[in-house]
Amino acid sequence: MDVDAWFDEIVEDLAPRGVLPGALFGSRSLTYGGRAFATVRRERMAVKLVAGTASHAAALTLDGAEPFDPSGKGRAMKDWVEIPVSHASTWSRFALDALDVMSGAA
Repeated sequence: MDVDAWFDEIVEDLAPRGVLPGALFGSRSLTYGGRAFATVRRERMAVKLVAGTASHAAALTLDGAEPFDPSGKGRAMKDWVEIPVSHASTWSRFALDALDVMSGAA
């Protein structure tokens, strides 16, 4: 499955909870209440998991995962983790964790 297909599946799965597709940094994103909590770009999905949480730590243990640095200038966004497509099977789980944080369900 390609990146767009993974993304579309996640949008469909989370739509009943009020998630809409959007754009962030010129890339496709997942939004809740008008705010982005995940984005897909260059074969990677970045999710806002909140630094210090178990989900954030778990995401960073994945091979190739790293703090999200959209500028590429060494200024990573502390709450965001970028997960490579090789772990796309986990994207839905981490997107749900990020949504829970955004919606206050966590």
